[in-house]
Amino acid sequence: MVGRLLVSCNDRPGIVAAVSQFLSEQGANIVHSDQHTTDPEGGLFFMRIEFQLDGLESKIEALREQFAEVANEFTMDWRITSADEKKKVAIFVSKEDHCLQDLLWRWQIGEMAADIKMVISNHPDMETIVAPFEIPYYHVPTTKDNREESAVKHLELLEKADVDTIILARYMQIIPKSMIDQYKNQIINIHHSFLPAFVGGKPYNQAYERGVKIIGATAHYVTEELDQGPIIEQDVERVDHRHEIQDLKRVGRDVERMVLARAVQWHLHDKVLVHGNKTVVFR
Repeated sequence: MVGRLLVSCNDRPGIVAAVSQFLSEQGANIVHSDQHTTDPEGGLFFMRIEFQLDGLESKIEALREQFAEVANEFTMDWRITSADEKKKVAIFVSKEDHCLQDLLWRWQIGEMAADIKMVISNHPDMETIVAPFEIPYYHVPTTKDNREESAVKHLELLEKADVDTIILARYMQIIPKSMIDQYKNQIINIHHSFLPAFVGGKPYNQAYERGVKIIGATAHYVTEELDQGPIIEQDVERVDHRHEIQDLKRVGRDVERMVLARAVQWHLHDKVLVHGNKTVVFR
């Protein structure tokens, strides 16, 4: 069985040796290792290791308890996960279906290693799309006036299904603090702009008014500050003076699908480490 170990801490000599020695003593075989240091002289250190260990499922809790001693020595932020344990996902969507359709298709063909527990929407429109996949669909009407009330219903659904990852597939509502606090760095949003340009609503209209020559999309973790969370992935497409607003939206939908899919995949495979308002992504 394959396990994953992610580490972030202040850089100092001996970290790699200590982690490698620990895994060796547990009978684990390191099959892949990535690391990054922000500054060779006293910077931050980030590492992701994949390892094989027979019987990991029954040993993982003990492994975590034992690794805590190593982590304490280096004041690490860390986590150990099993590659066989799929993350439990909820997808939030409004009336735009392209990101939802793309995620469901990838999940159906086995490309997205997740356990999709539900789709939640503030509109009933997407239910006919979701129904053939036999995934529960919940319509929770949400506006700026009942946002907190809706969040209570959302949290009840999420907690009941033990959801650990939320994907906002063009969900056009602001996420309340109560949900953000409970799912810190576990809510992934796709914003239809190359942030930090054109935050907020109608970014394609803003882009058209500015006469931009490239448009983009940004996948990021959700924080209280709108469209300002740690960025996971971005991409762009070139446009020109011939493109009207509808053309920008058409081109942008393709970028949104790809950017969100990559960000979700990296999150599901524990390839993203968050530090402050930045990410380190081990692709």
